[in-house]
This record gives sequence, structure tokens and C-alpha cells, in this order.
Amino acid sequence: MTTDSPHDWKDWGRSVPALRAADTMDTPYDDPAAAAVHLSKAGVADQYAVYEQDGCWYFAAGSSVTLTADAARVTARADGRTWTAPSGTRPLEVFAAALDALAGAGHPDRRFYGWSAFELAHLLHGDPAAAGTAPLLYALVPCVEVSLTPGRARIRAVDEAWARKTGALLTEAPARGTSAAAVPDRAEQLVTDGTAAYGEAVARTVADIRAGLLEKAVVSRAVELPAGPAVDFAATYLAGRRANTPARSFLIDLGGRRAAGFSPETVLEVGQDGRVSTQPLAGTRALGTDPVANGRRREELLTDPKEIHEHAVSVRLACDEMEAVCGQGSVVVEEFMAVKPRGSVQHLASRVTGRLRPGAGPWAAFASLFPAITATGSPKRASLKALTRYEEGPRGLYGGAVFRGSTDGSLDAALVLRTLLGEGQRTWLRAGAGVTGQSEPARETEETCEKLRSVAPHLRYHRS
Repeated sequence: MTTDSPHDWKDWGRSVPALRAADTMDTPYDDPAAAAVHLSKAGVADQYAVYEQDGCWYFAAGSSVTLTADAARVTARADGRTWTAPSGTRPLEVFAAALDALAGAGHPDRRFYGWSAFELAHLLHGDPAAAGTAPLLYALVPCVEVSLTPGRARIRAVDEAWARKTGALLTEAPARGTSAAAVPDRAEQLVTDGTAAYGEAVARTVADIRAGLLEKAVVSRAVELPAGPAVDFAATYLAGRRANTPARSFLIDLGGRRAAGFSPETVLEVGQDGRVSTQPLAGTRALGTDPVANGRRREELLTDPKEIHEHAVSVRLACDEMEAVCGQGSVVVEEFMAVKPRGSVQHLASRVTGRLRPGAGPWAAFASLFPAITATGSPKRASLKALTRYEEGPRGLYGGAVFRGSTDGSLDAALVLRTLLGEGQRTWLRAGAGVTGQSEPARETEETCEKLRSVAPHLRYHRS
């Protein structure tokens, strides 16, 4: 493997093979999520991503082309070669330059999939020293991409071999039954684990807010899965997706990170035409099987002063962040304080839209909006400092993003919440709540339990 000049990405762009279209084919899968899971479990490549967006499931695989950024450098790998460039404290700009080189090599519609760790926030808005040394951004330009809708698939691949292999897998009948098992008694134990310590963290955060150090912080707690049968990420994704109503869902094994998630909101959505939007959700109540109780909680949500204040703060800051990259007068609140069902909870939801100003691309918008205000707090710099005081260890993917994009300028990034997370031998869940000066520790603790119930009951384990 050779290492090339760190200051020019042109050779890297020319080294990346382009996807070409293959014929659309019929499949025996009425459920596109099941088809995507089937492909993920078939072992077609060492890395893959499944991403649900606007009623379509996308499966991407193949790891010969990757792009990684940390606090010191951006590294690209393709065709047995490696390119590096120092990132300083602006990795997104270097990362974007590398992706631009892909389009500049004569292929304006190269697709990529990837993730951003929450700790990127420290470089963008906080203390660079807190970003750590682990990768902060990772992207894969796939060898094959499959677009899946009920009974249909469209394959794009770098060559005929990838297209044939993937097409053959999609002709296989859906598996009957499953090799994964649920453990119902374990689920509720996971949900309530560590609640006492979390309540203490909330109380300390409330004290900081009342002392004027910040306005809001989204304090979270991690729930480690105990030793025992290994979690089946693919089976968990399929079971969880059938029980949830996410804005986006994803199943990834990319760059050493695994995740099966049911995202309640997007960090941002950027179209090829420069239209950009973000979807802040803040304010939560449980959502169960009793419609009368759900209606009562919905009314509580719409009239609770704490929830309304928390949501309004999030929308105000989303507007400020959008205006930093959008044309003057283009930022509007298209939807305000709607109530959206998201699995085991219901949220207050708004949508802020705008149009990117000339010279501002999707990654400039990402830099302004990331991390989502609804996973951080306000002001961002002060809330990041508070989170380092009251949360143990780095968040990693939690509160970060999983994304799908193209060199045509489009980018869709899902907020990583309601997600099963894995790295190395460790697997865990995480949930948080927005803490304001009006917060009560018991209520915020219960909110984390409500959110964990979107995932914990659907965990599936490999049978021994």
C-alpha cells in the first residue's frame, strides 16, 4: 500500500470506481426491510449499510473505497492506495474536499454512506481536546447499491460480477422463522438499570441551569448489555422496525461501528437543488396501546410549560443555525409543534426549511446543524461542557448521525437515537432527556425509560 500527496485529492477521485445501473428486477420480498436484512446477512462484503428514506430501503456494500476523518487527519483508501491530508480543527472541510474530488473525476452522482460520531461536536463548537483520537467521520463509496421497494429492486454496481451476485441473492425466497430469540424479562431490567445515578445527574444539571451556566442540556445514560448470548443486530433491526414509526431507520456495520436504529428525526436533509431542512423533536410523552391514555398524554404534551419551552428553544436555535448557511429570507418554519408518534413515545415536532446560499454546500449545512440541538442543548458550547461533566465516557455514535449522500450535492442524515450500538465486544443502548430549569429528576428519568422501550423489547439474541 502506498501513501500519496496529502494536498491533492484528484488522484483519489479518479481511483474510485463508479456505479452503473442494472435492470430493475422483481423479488419475492413484499417487505423491503426483510429484503435488506437478507442481503446484510448474506455476507456479500465485510461492510454494509441499510438506510430507510422516504419509503425506500437502500442496501450498500463493498469496502474497497473508504474515507475516514479524525481530529488530526483525513484518510482515503482506494485501489490499494492511501491518501492523507491534515484536518486541523476543520475535518468537515477536508472531508468535503475529498468527496468533491469524486464528482470532479467525471462522476457527479457517486453515492456514499457513513456516520459521524457525536465527538465531532467538540471540534465544531466546543473544546477540540475533548474530541479524542478515535475516528469522527467515516464514509463508504459502495461497490453495489440496491434500492428496495415492495417486490422490486434496482441494482447499481461497479461491475457485472457484483450485480449478478446481488441479483441472485434477491431471487431467494424469504426465510421461514428465525434463528434469533427474544428475552422479554431482560428487556425491562435493561430499561430501569442505572436510573438512580441518572436522576442525580439531572439534579446537578438543573442546578447549573438555574445558576445561569446554560439554558438546556440533553443528558443521557448508557445501558450496557450484559454478557450472555450475542445480540443479533439484523434480527433486532427487523423486529424493531416492525414495532416503530421512525423518520429514518438504519442497520450498519461500517468502520468498526455497528448500529440498528429507528431515528425519530433527521439532523438535516439537503436536496440536489439546495433545499435544506431540519426536523427538531423536543417534548416527550409515552405512547402505548390505550388510545384514551395516549390522547390524554398528547394534550399534556401540548400544554406542559416545560415541554413547550424546551421545544421552542430547539426551534429557535434550529432557525439560527439554518440562517448561517441559507439565503437571506429563505428560512421558514413550515411545521410547528405537531405531535409525531415514534414507537413507544410521542414527540412535539417542527420542521425548519431554507435554501443554501451560493457557495454553501451540504457539508457546510451539516457543520452548522451538527450535532442536533435536540441531542445536545443550548447554547451548544455550554451544553457540551455540561455533558462532559455529567456523562461517563464518549457517546460515540449516540447523538451523532448516520447518513446517505451523493456527489450531486444531496445529503440525508439521521439522528442516532433509539439505537442498538456495538463496537468491538461491547453492545449497549443509550437514551437521554432534555433538562431545563423546570425539570424534575423523576420525570426526566422516566422519559429515558419510555425511549429505551422503543428498542429494548425488540432485542434479539443468537441462539446458542
